[in-house]
Amino acid sequence: MKKTFLALTAAAAAWSASGAVFAQSSSVTLYGIADAGISYQSHVQGPNGGGALYGVTSGGLSGSRWGIRGVEDLGNNLKGIFVLESGINLDTGTSAQGNRLFGRQAYVGLQNDLGAVTLGRQQNTLYDLFAAYDPMMAGNSYSLNSVDTNGFNGRADNAVKYTGKFGGLTATGFYSFGRDSNVVNGGEVPGSFRVGKNFGGGVAYATGPVSVGVAYDQYQGSTVATSGAAAKRAAIGASYALGDAKLFAGYRWLRDELSSTTTVRHDNLYWLGALYNITPSFSLTGAAYYTDARNDSNDSWMFVLNADYALSKRTDAYLLLGYVNNKGQATYGVTNAMNTLPGQNQTGAMVGVRHRF
Repeated sequence: MKKTFLALTAAAAAWSASGAVFAQSSSVTLYGIADAGISYQSHVQGPNGGGALYGVTSGGLSGSRWGIRGVEDLGNNLKGIFVLESGINLDTGTSAQGNRLFGRQAYVGLQNDLGAVTLGRQQNTLYDLFAAYDPMMAGNSYSLNSVDTNGFNGRADNAVKYTGKFGGLTATGFYSFGRDSNVVNGGEVPGSFRVGKNFGGGVAYATGPVSVGVAYDQYQGSTVATSGAAAKRAAIGASYALGDAKLFAGYRWLRDELSSTTTVRHDNLYWLGALYNITPSFSLTGAAYYTDARNDSNDSWMFVLNADYALSKRTDAYLLLGYVNNKGQATYGVTNAMNTLPGQNQTGAMVGVRHRF
């Protein structure tokens, strides 16, 4: 009995020790952003023709979200990783990204010194790389996403993705077997592998105050009839830090065969901007975005000014001001690439609070 008791005690101690080691080599983190404000926009499309819009808006600077990410050390420099990230419409409490539970990201994968391979719903390469080259950080509104009708912050379902970081170089590429499962036939379709296919890749390099990146993104139509057509985008961006200031510039080329059944849409998008830290707590950001429509005269300028004040390390208050000058029948707006009355200019303003946890 004594020997049996000692053996059981030793086994329990060994199990406890292995459990302690396991706990130390694994971590799970809960994180998120809550961002909302009071907003105003002029000349917004509506059921009665349109007009001024006032209200509470979620995600002025950052999309509101909560998420869980985890990592486990598997030994020999190999790690298991996962992310589950849910977008939130803070003004209504509903899920964003087409009412998905984890619409921002939902993936699992393996990682070592050569990079990470992940599977699931994931960000495209433009989103991964180009927030660093947009003065407004490719936020929900008043940013690149307001003037890119195809969405700079794109995501794809059913995706396989590689991301590698080697010193100042970042390389990424992905392939989706069906980019949008919320669209009929937008996911994986038997016998029609091209339906909803999405792929892209890009590289970025940062050294000292300079960073430069290039990326490409292409997706096919979401029906069998349109699967041979595609929307293609290529972009290049750069940033330069100079003391308390940072300068930004970029260009995006678009060829879209899907937005119209009669014509192929071409446009060029250019942007410039700067951020200046007046004090450690207070910063000003200014940006200009120009959309050059090649098929018609529906060009557009958007000008943005953001004043941000950090109340703490996690909470900041901000004021957003924007003005969109639409030419021809363009319908660009400060919060959505197609929400303004045709040919009308738009003024927008938002006072908001953002908290990170």
